[in-house]
Amino acid sequence: MNRKFLLLSILAFVGASLGINALVENNAGNDSRMGMDHSSLSSNMNGDDAMFLQMMIPHHQQAILLSDLANANSKNQQVLDLAKQIKDAQAPEIEQMKIWLKAAGQGEDPGHSMHSMAGMLSDSEIEQLKAARGNQFDMLFLKGMIAHHQGAVDMVAMIEGSRDAKIKEFGAKIKSSQNKEIELMNNLLKDIG
Repeated sequence: MNRKFLLLSILAFVGASLGINALVENNAGNDSRMGMDHSSLSSNMNGDDAMFLQMMIPHHQQAILLSDLANANSKNQQVLDLAKQIKDAQAPEIEQMKIWLKAAGQGEDPGHSMHSMAGMLSDSEIEQLKAARGNQFDMLFLKGMIAHHQGAVDMVAMIEGSRDAKIKEFGAKIKSSQNKEIELMNNLLKDIG
């Protein structure tokens, strides 16, 4: 995926989100036209925080799907170890994000298609991964997961100004851990290629 297109997509989404938040704030709390009740958010969690969590859940779910494909299709122990590391980290994070959304009275649906979201692999890319084996799989997996992780890192920009300390800390953790895994995957690509 073209990095410039990815960044433009994120900026457009964040811009639209800020416009929606301004409209909601101007309409005081429960705006039935928007279909969202912001009065039920915790005192620190705002609309951007909730949107970030709603988007990151399916993003993490796809990372787990890709990790499961690695377990089925790779014979490379380093790739298998990475896939386990990703799944072990992101599965509990999904549960935590669901808990935070529920506590804030928010649903999990971000309200738009996830395929256009930063770093998400398309259905055809996932089908290619399902069909690939050996080094071909490993190369496709690593390239796909690098883009996927980069998308997650870019999404953290949505919450860097959050007033909710736990959400802000969570985003910083994602950014740090996924940047480290990107570096690891780039090194693995050099070894395999």
